Amino acid sequence: MKKINPLPHLRSFFSGIRFRLTLWFVLILALVLAAFIASVYSLQARDLRRQTLARLEYNLTRLQTAFQINFGAIILTTPRPDLSLVLQQDDVLYIHDLTGQTLASYGPLTQADMEHLLQISTGEDLTSKAFQINLSTNLERSAGSDYIFVSTALPLSRSQAVHLLLGSPVDPGNQLRGLLTTLILAGFGLLALAMFGGYWLADRAMRPVKAITQTARQISESDLTRRINLKANDELGQLAATFDEMLGRLQAAFERQRQFTADASHELRTPLTIISLEAGHALAAERPAQEYQRTLGVILTENEYMVHLVNDLLVLSRMDAGQTSLKREPCDLSDLAVDVAERLTPLARRRSVTIEFTDLPETPLQGDRQLLTQMISNLLENAIKYSPEGSGRVELATGMDGEIIWLKVTDHGQGIPLEHQAHIFERFYRADAARSHNEGGETPAGSGLGLAIVKWIIEAHGGEIQLTSAEGQGSVFEVRLPARNSTN
Repeated sequence: MKKINPLPHLRSFFSGIRFRLTLWFVLILALVLAAFIASVYSLQARDLRRQTLARLEYNLTRLQTAFQINFGAIILTTPRPDLSLVLQQDDVLYIHDLTGQTLASYGPLTQADMEHLLQISTGEDLTSKAFQINLSTNLERSAGSDYIFVSTALPLSRSQAVHLLLGSPVDPGNQLRGLLTTLILAGFGLLALAMFGGYWLADRAMRPVKAITQTARQISESDLTRRINLKANDELGQLAATFDEMLGRLQAAFERQRQFTADASHELRTPLTIISLEAGHALAAERPAQEYQRTLGVILTENEYMVHLVNDLLVLSRMDAGQTSLKREPCDLSDLAVDVAERLTPLARRRSVTIEFTDLPETPLQGDRQLLTQMISNLLENAIKYSPEGSGRVELATGMDGEIIWLKVTDHGQGIPLEHQAHIFERFYRADAARSHNEGGETPAGSGLGLAIVKWIIEAHGGEIQLTSAEGQGSVFEVRLPARNSTN
């Protein structure tokens, strides 16, 4: 049988947050209980001392009256008078004159106790004086040895006086000791109960954390569908909800990555297959020069398509990784639109498509000139591709609407069906039925990434893009950018 080493489990238990929470809870409670016990003990001791002093002062007054009535009977008579009506058990009375001679003593006083009292009281004015001393008397019952004394000087004549010292134990019934013992035992019991209860509460409180830990352990790159689904409105519930939201974002990111990889592989597979087939066909047998030229032309076209696709993939990859930062500088959107239109004029001429400027007022803003140029170029090139060849017309316009700068690119092609418009800005998405073929039957070269790049650039500048399209009537792409940074 395999032996289990308990040390790692013990170390895990004592280092766990549940144990630490319980320990802190018990320590704080122990401090509170200690303060409570000290307060109760001190208040009880003060009350007991006050009650004892009040009783002693009252009895001292009675003794003074008795001395004035019959001094000699109290001190000199044999047997001594019964003072049980004045003195309680364990009370002591010590009487001496000015010369230090002991006249009388009552109660369990030893010779050492009387000498100590004589030393304290000789030569001092003890009228209504109270003091506390420790006596060495051995009482029959455990009443303690700390005594409170009240004293007074009783004059007999101008040259004679006696000193009366009346004392009583501070705690005659050991009430304070019993109270302290009870409080300490109750405190330890309460701490033990608090430890078990605190650990139980900490365990209940940490159950959501345990659920989060178990869920995190079960998550892998291939399975991000796990959720905590903690139904709670406290901080741990908010943590679990945040964790679920994070898992949702991770799942969406991984799905986008897998889809991106699959789409990129599919897009690259087609031109590579065409290149392989054309090269194999050309090498299978000797061909005329025109056939080789055609083959090389196809290979060049597919190579250009792959270069364009790889460039777009690199751009999107840098954008997703946060490696593309905006270099804002003063620029004019109308000037950028004119520059792009002039650069794409040869492409429009090859397709017999005209570019018309409907409205190009001054539209200053601060933005990344290179990215804004790429955005306009993608939109305008896309409009040229999907315009009817031979009679197509693309309209380009810019303007300002209050604090908003806008740009519109309009084509008069076949338009985009409504069911495809919500996905037109997704990567590798192409509405093939409406946009893949022009009137001549050609398939325009495109990777399906241009509009995705456009959307990222616009959102990076704090703007938005809107599409208005109807089948057979063309499409209008409207870009709206904030003009709040239009000045330095």
